Amino acid sequence: MNLFAIGDLHLSHEANKPMDVFGAKWRMHEEKIKKNWETLVTDEDIVLIPGDISWAMRLNKATKDLAWLEELPGKKVCIKGNHDYWWDRTGPLNKLYETIYFLQNTAYFAKDVALCGTRGWAIPNSELLTEDDEKMINRECMRLKLSLDEALQKGCKEIWVLLHYPPCGEKQGQSPFIELMKAYPVTRVIYGHLHGEENWSQGVIGSYGGINYQLVSADYLDFKPLWIDKV
Repeated sequence: MNLFAIGDLHLSHEANKPMDVFGAKWRMHEEKIKKNWETLVTDEDIVLIPGDISWAMRLNKATKDLAWLEELPGKKVCIKGNHDYWWDRTGPLNKLYETIYFLQNTAYFAKDVALCGTRGWAIPNSELLTEDDEKMINRECMRLKLSLDEALQKGCKEIWVLLHYPPCGEKQGQSPFIELMKAYPVTRVIYGHLHGEENWSQGVIGSYGGINYQLVSADYLDFKPLWIDKV
């Protein structure tokens, strides 16, 4: 079983929000993703999607996007992104699709690897941290802890974490998310959200403190699912 990752699909089959307004690189990006996905991924594989799946504002407007995703090869394990306003309660959502798992407050197992995650939050420099930021960070840390605790309770050997936002506010920095993950057997963090070369350079990428960090925004990957590992 191969595990791939690609985030920020920004599908808009009903939302009518073409991504090429963000630059020529995004022109016909859905076709690029589909072609690359079908070339690389088989039905036996898992694709990790750390948020920003659809531009839809409500679930009934996201159905075409989710149906498009459902038809692609492999199992898809998704977390919520900052633009996924359509995202509803995960219990009912997980009954709607055979190949899509919506991850929130829970863990999903790929053999001995537990996949955990939460949306996270944009963490500014400490001097710019507001009371609202602190509330959101605390809430998202609580959700991540629920996910991590379930992984341990079910006997995982290794944990990978999906975050939508980068795990820290500045490259190689610290954050409550990183401090929380250090208390668990987390070996990988896979995140998205960052777009464009200037922003890509702000993300933490590589191995730090025993955890490997990987940015997988679709445009960063040139719309090609990234092979992460085989389990």
